[in-house]
Amino acid sequence: MNPDTLTQTASGTSSALLIPLLCLFLVLGLLQVVRPQLLWRANARLQKGWVKDPGATEPTGKGYAVQRITGVIFLAAATWMLVRAL
Repeated sequence: MNPDTLTQTASGTSSALLIPLLCLFLVLGLLQVVRPQLLWRANARLQKGWVKDPGATEPTGKGYAVQRITGVIFLAAATWMLVRAL
């Protein structure tokens, strides 16, 4: 299997949609590292239909720390994919 399968179309060129999508992933990953509370607030609004008290689902400080670590890993992966696509 070609290692560039994710970054190439059938014709062998980079997809025109791939670069903007990876840039969006970078922004979301950076937001997860810098302000994970904003992502939680957005998710809490989506929970209102089936969770009685969305405010009670807010992570603790350790939970936000795990989200930040995950964000750093996500940023590294998205940056690697973006560099490979360019």
